[in-house]
Amino acid sequence: MTAATAPDVIVVGLGAVGSAVAHHLARRGARVLGLDRFHPPHDQGSSHGRTRITRLAVGEGVAYVPLVQRSHLLWRELEAETGEHLYQRTGGLVIASSAADAAAFHGQAGFFARTLALAQRFGIEHELLDAAALRERYPQFLLRDDESAYLEREAGMLFPERCVAAQLQAAQRHGATLVYGETVQRIECHPQGVSVHTDRATHHAARVVLSAGAWLPALAGPALAARLAVRRQVLQWFGTDTPALYAPQRCPVFIWLHGPEPADCLYGFPTGDGVDGVKVGTEQVATRTAPDAVDRQVRPEEVRAVYERHVRGRLHGLRPDCVASATCLYTSTENGDFIVDEHPDAPRVTLVSACSGHGFKHSAALGEAVAQRVLGEAPRVDLGPFALG
Repeated sequence: MTAATAPDVIVVGLGAVGSAVAHHLARRGARVLGLDRFHPPHDQGSSHGRTRITRLAVGEGVAYVPLVQRSHLLWRELEAETGEHLYQRTGGLVIASSAADAAAFHGQAGFFARTLALAQRFGIEHELLDAAALRERYPQFLLRDDESAYLEREAGMLFPERCVAAQLQAAQRHGATLVYGETVQRIECHPQGVSVHTDRATHHAARVVLSAGAWLPALAGPALAARLAVRRQVLQWFGTDTPALYAPQRCPVFIWLHGPEPADCLYGFPTGDGVDGVKVGTEQVATRTAPDAVDRQVRPEEVRAVYERHVRGRLHGLRPDCVASATCLYTSTENGDFIVDEHPDAPRVTLVSACSGHGFKHSAALGEAVAQRVLGEAPRVDLGPFALG
């Protein structure tokens, strides 16, 4: 490849964020090379599982609200461009008691209170329902009397595999070159640019965007790796005796904080994602893993534990049998925030990672803003709150 045809930017990792970065770089006329060790969309990282929650009042913090608001517009634009159905509005619930809201969720306590405060601050349409009102409107949710619910109209679900595929298709239509099944081994900076060494070739570019998810810590170096934790998470689809209650027209997506520990939470979706069951996810923060050594099998004892700790007595009509399961990876910082910044030792390398379990809904706008920043434009959404400092 000659200097005239070499890429301007290499994007390493083409999951949720990397696919969006490649798309928005290419549509702005940059020469883009995208690399991924797998064949995205795939089920080895963090951008799979058939559905992901999207919500506008993002209790993780005020800096995320403009990201998800912009993403909702971009998903609609991408749907129009590709003809794919990427987002379905179902409404969304956040359920908690005051005691449960004191527990840390995504790195911080007060998630329910912040969600409500941000909805009020940004004028996001919502309702606040006590337990009796919610049980009457949505009888599938068996709240305790001390619990209440935030209901957001514009919340819903994204279809992650479709979203990633649509971003990659759009990137290619705008001229990006995408290479799959090629593993990046190291990244080397020099005065003329950056060299990306893989198991098959060496590629050169002016800049690199490193968005490799759970594989980023190994590529970014030990100092950054020490700040990131990769954890295995489990997704399960439970059979139901009351399928009508969990149809998308009758069941919002939901996040439920129900106890004093960070792991006392569940989230879930209506049916209709291609599996004859109700998807329920949990989050564990105790055990770390390496991305190439993940146990991909979901064992019967894990299913029983989730049902007994989280599902029984809360979701009406769900049976303990698991009709499908999957694992995924969270790459998290201690406080649950993102990292979007130049590498401290390699300013030509932009780090985009540590989405900390809540990144997919932001990925469209995050990809656009990173592309703008890399090309010297003013990002439409402020990325300053996600700097390493």
